[in-house]
Amino acid sequence: MDTIEKKEFYRKLKSLAIPMAFQQLMTALVGVSDALMLGFISQDALSAVSLAGQVQFVYSLFLFSAMAGVSIFSAQYWGIGDTESIEKILGIGLKVSVLLSLPFTVGAIFFPQVLMKAFASEQVLIEGGAEYLRTVGISYLLLSISQIYLCIMKNCGQALKCAVISSTSVVVNIILNAMLIFGVGLFPKMEIRGAALATVISKVIELVWTLCVMVRSGSVKIKLNNIFYCDKTLQGDFWKYTAPILGGEIGWGGGFTMYSVIMGHLGSDAAAANSIANIAKNLIICFCTGIANASGVMTGRLLGMGELEKAKEYGGKITKIAILSGIASGIIVLCIIPFIPMFGSLSVTAQGYLKTMLLVSSYYVVGKSVNMTVISGIFPSGGDSKFGLVCDTITMWCVTVPIGLISAFLLKLPVETVYIIINIDEIVKLPAVYMHYKKYRWVHNLTRTSAENSK
Repeated sequence: MDTIEKKEFYRKLKSLAIPMAFQQLMTALVGVSDALMLGFISQDALSAVSLAGQVQFVYSLFLFSAMAGVSIFSAQYWGIGDTESIEKILGIGLKVSVLLSLPFTVGAIFFPQVLMKAFASEQVLIEGGAEYLRTVGISYLLLSISQIYLCIMKNCGQALKCAVISSTSVVVNIILNAMLIFGVGLFPKMEIRGAALATVISKVIELVWTLCVMVRSGSVKIKLNNIFYCDKTLQGDFWKYTAPILGGEIGWGGGFTMYSVIMGHLGSDAAAANSIANIAKNLIICFCTGIANASGVMTGRLLGMGELEKAKEYGGKITKIAILSGIASGIIVLCIIPFIPMFGSLSVTAQGYLKTMLLVSSYYVVGKSVNMTVISGIFPSGGDSKFGLVCDTITMWCVTVPIGLISAFLLKLPVETVYIIINIDEIVKLPAVYMHYKKYRWVHNLTRTSAENSK
């Protein structure tokens, strides 16, 4: 890369990664506000909502898969300026995402205690989590529409506007959290249910704003014809590359959810410390997530334009940046440890657990930064979506989950030891990820002509 090309590369990366990282940061701040505010209510309230959040986490795996499929094709077709095909992909993505949201919405609203029993054994946590789910369940349906369209915006040159919409929704969520959890001014004191209601209201605002952007001239449109009568060729392409992503997300997410199940059944102290550690990781790794999202968009556009060698060059450069970002994130995690006593709502035991969890997280985020950039960003951008399915399934379900279950419930090892064991997956994957990357099986142009898509 010469000087001019480097400047162009960094300009494109900054224009995508910074808004996406900021968007991710604002989303993570919702978890922070929930934890801090509910922590003032009680440790049990904090733990219950954290465990209830695992239901949305599982739903987000399905939603992310639909978004990933939309992202793959919208980035490549945007590279050749084919808006008609992008609108068809949008229709397919919306149909899939809405259908996926329905069982989660129904389950959360009507059967919340059944869902909570999968994540906790203490009745106080089950009841608190069920109270949260009954209200927050409707937000899953709202997200199925807004997030798919925001994904289209991100891949079609509107990453900054996408970040503004999402960030505003988060700010509203945080403000309403304070009002409804504690009962500020004319608002009633609703505690756990207030946190859930704040989320629903913020998602309504996000969806309405997104639809307002959509109706403007020049924007990609949601067309009912593209939802109910999908383009068969594009739909076939969509599922060819999205199905492995869905399988990989279920494999990875199911394993990650099992980590929360394990920690949740080790008691309230372990669950509370684990929830704080997860929030810290999600908050600190935001810039890494922005880079990962930008990597898929940047390489996808180049692949759609047929610039395969340049896409390889960009992929290598972004991966190196992901490594450095992961290391920087790990150092920041270590800097949090001296401030653990500030979490006054945590018991002494939970604070001890949290110290160990943050130490483990300091190396975990390095592996996570690299893996999500390569596995979730670069590989799928060129249609190489099967590797993530195989890699995550083997790593989590053949290694970390079985060993974690045995360590926790058969050997009854200390909480800290169990946490260390279940957080080695991102490091274990790195050699396989590197070797697969160098094979360049992800370097493919997936676009078709409008005539081919109309067949």
